[in-house]
Amino acid sequence: MTQPPAGDRDRVIETRGLTKRYRGGQLAVDGLDLAVPRGSVFGFLGPNGSGKTTTIRMLMGLIEPTSGAARLLGEPMPRAGRRVLPRVGALIEGPALYGFLTGRDNLLRYDAADPTADPRTRAERVALALDRVGLTAAARKKARAYSLGMKQRLGLAAALLRPRELLVLDEPTNGLDPQGMREIRTLVRELAADGTTVFLSSHLLDEIEQVCTHAAVMSRGRLITQGTVAELAAGARGRLAVTTPDPAEAVRVLKEHGVTDLLATGDRVTGELPAGAPPPDLADLNAALVRARVRVRAFGTERPSLEDVFVRLTGEGFDVAG
Repeated sequence: MTQPPAGDRDRVIETRGLTKRYRGGQLAVDGLDLAVPRGSVFGFLGPNGSGKTTTIRMLMGLIEPTSGAARLLGEPMPRAGRRVLPRVGALIEGPALYGFLTGRDNLLRYDAADPTADPRTRAERVALALDRVGLTAAARKKARAYSLGMKQRLGLAAALLRPRELLVLDEPTNGLDPQGMREIRTLVRELAADGTTVFLSSHLLDEIEQVCTHAAVMSRGRLITQGTVAELAAGARGRLAVTTPDPAEAVRVLKEHGVTDLLATGDRVTGELPAGAPPPDLADLNAALVRARVRVRAFGTERPSLEDVFVRLTGEGFDVAG
């Protein structure tokens, strides 16, 4: 697997042996070596409980690691937090909001707490942040009346009050409907295009696959792999997919030719191609189906998904529901 560039200036996040063990012996993060390239949209991928949020809390200086080291924007954390954190926007474990204040007033409070923020342009910054996350119409509503998705949007708006070199988002689409999820993905792409590095933690594989350029896979506190999304997907074999009005006969023929994990849904049959070198000739498989009088309407391999990658690396299914 190709690793991100080695130069410190090319990495916005770097960890070496980062470990967190809680009282009672629970090992939440185990020897993490992570490298996030500048300018990337980096997906931090793993099921709930895999150590993602604990890692983020250590990166942001919210908790101390048991051992190992972390650097943000080239500076050691948590020692350099005062210098680094004003250049970082973050949404971690949901936003902390004042329920009795409106959405707009919450953001005014957040901005006023930033000693580097110019009060003369505060109202303009807040209005722009609300617009970017689609909350302008709800700006005067009390935060306690916000839905979970609206609270997520408001937390993201708080992270966007100032231009940031790095944006750290922990499950940013939690509670959003499909339209809201699409809007947040579009916003992430826009931020990346403007030069912000986005570190996006999620257990939703589809979310990572649609928006990220790079990804790391976590399982049970350990880093399994990292690299570009294309590199990760290239490491998994695609599934064979056949469309036919004769699915039962297609399953029989493909099974005889070594195809495994066969699934038939309606007129569509999918399966895992047999391993080995050289790989099986797809033309031979197609010819075998035709000889057996299977009517083949479509035949080919599907591009492997990140879920395929995860299953290959860990032998586990992925908890897409949380």
